[in-house]
Amino acid sequence: MQLEVIEIGSTTVCIRLEGRLDAAGADQIGLRFTAATAATGRNALIDLAGVPFIASMGIRLLISSARALNAKGVGMAMFGAQAMVQDLLEQAAVDQIIPLFATEQLALEKFGA
Repeated sequence: MQLEVIEIGSTTVCIRLEGRLDAAGADQIGLRFTAATAATGRNALIDLAGVPFIASMGIRLLISSARALNAKGVGMAMFGAQAMVQDLLEQAAVDQIIPLFATEQLALEKFGA
């Protein structure tokens, strides 16, 4: 699992994920993901375009970071999910907790950028 942090202005960060976000993948990036999202207190965009598979531990990582951000008065949005990942996120109602957008631009608009 690969993780890249991209600064988008002073209030938003984009996290690009690549690889399987299963138990092993979530364990591999968990600490860095939390540090790049929940610990910053800035809005977070999660790029899922490079994620072909997501499992419960990956979902847990996303939700726990989103809740931590919400507690700080900022938010998280996801974008670019492949069809299988998008279907799973929608079936698990994760998109009700963390908004899911088709493109990065639409996700940015959520934060007024």
